Amino acid sequence: MPLNREAVELLIQAARAWYFEGDQHGLRDREWMALRFLGRANRFSRTPTALAGFIGATKTTASQIVKTLESKSYLVRKPSREDKRSVVLCVTAQGEKCLSQHDPINHVLNAVNALGAEECARLRSSLTRIMNHLDSTHQRLNASTCRDCMFLAERGPGPAKGRTSAEFMCRLYRAPISLEETELLCTNFEHTRDRPRIDEHLDGERVADGG
Repeated sequence: MPLNREAVELLIQAARAWYFEGDQHGLRDREWMALRFLGRANRFSRTPTALAGFIGATKTTASQIVKTLESKSYLVRKPSREDKRSVVLCVTAQGEKCLSQHDPINHVLNAVNALGAEECARLRSSLTRIMNHLDSTHQRLNASTCRDCMFLAERGPGPAKGRTSAEFMCRLYRAPISLEETELLCTNFEHTRDRPRIDEHLDGERVADGG
């Protein structure tokens, strides 16, 4: 069997962890997908419209999923700071606990973690290249991490106003972004290859935190 086909078939088998019939711990696969996404999305992407686009559902279906998660106290709606007419979907502490303890992909995360940091980084890099190729081929965009997005602008530390750390700005939304937010998912992501300095800041914080 060709190596590329074998690799794809292994990916398909791995996907059985997050696509399944029925429910697991009270949630269907799309409800898990929604809760997982909202737990990792930035403030611009935690909207009903962005959620519907990410999970590949109609707005009506996405609304039903949101209602299910709200009924289980995993999700709450809050007014958007950027647009008072809109709402932001926020995962509650109970929702975060559910993800931590019962998310069906947790055993996959554990298996990837067991590969070690270097092999995990190579796997992420390979999968990122695959997704970028698919996006280009099918003229579509998938959500990805803010730090790799062409809309993210960075201004390093300097003497102006006593800055001691880097500052970030989303050029699409014309809004400031914290360093922590650069690690979150955005549905308006567009890929850039030139984003080395943010990783350096994040690695420095992880070392300081003992991570």
